Amino acid sequence: MTCSFPLLRVPRPFRHMLPAAVAALVATAALTTPLHAAAKPGEAAPAFTLVDATGQRHALKDHAGTWVVLEWVNFDCPFVRKQYRSGNMPALQRKWRDKGVVWYAVNSSAPGKQGHFEGDALTARIAEEKSAASAYLLDPHGRTGRAYGAKTTPHMFVIDPQGKVVYAGAIDDKPTTRLEDVPGARNYVDEALTLAMAGKAVKTPATGAYGCTVKY
Repeated sequence: MTCSFPLLRVPRPFRHMLPAAVAALVATAALTTPLHAAAKPGEAAPAFTLVDATGQRHALKDHAGTWVVLEWVNFDCPFVRKQYRSGNMPALQRKWRDKGVVWYAVNSSAPGKQGHFEGDALTARIAEEKSAASAYLLDPHGRTGRAYGAKTTPHMFVIDPQGKVVYAGAIDDKPTTRLEDVPGARNYVDEALTLAMAGKAVKTPATGAYGCTVKY
């Protein structure tokens, strides 16, 4: 059995308006369609496999049963520089790695754009910034960044041992580039890990990330 529907007949005086109307409809659809997906608290973290600065492959699935932090990074971003030059980010990385957390710094800057480094230049920059992340992962095509909805550097995600996101958002509540603002900031990532790993509910599971835009 087939169904048929009558064609819509547009009066001749209005036919010249069709192309513009169709274009407006397409534009509206584009505006309402998100450019990035988003990894939300309570949902499964998107799977990924990325290569690190030494060429070694890392996959989220390899860390089942382990806490994981993802930190979107761009060393040339002043908001990232604030966290590294103050020593805050490396200290957090060391603190939580000592507690068994896998901490990945992820770079989604496209080749030729700010924050994209390769080879010896990347190795030197990691050392200069004193990064203590488990690994620095390269996402030059931006697929992982878009899967998580990473919009800024830094943009932080905490993933529990069951593979679900328990925190997504800003590193802290001080959206500035001033190093002196770090000591008095409420660090959302440190708070989320402290509570979640103790079996408690995360008080603030999502915040608006701030920083430089990810250079897709």
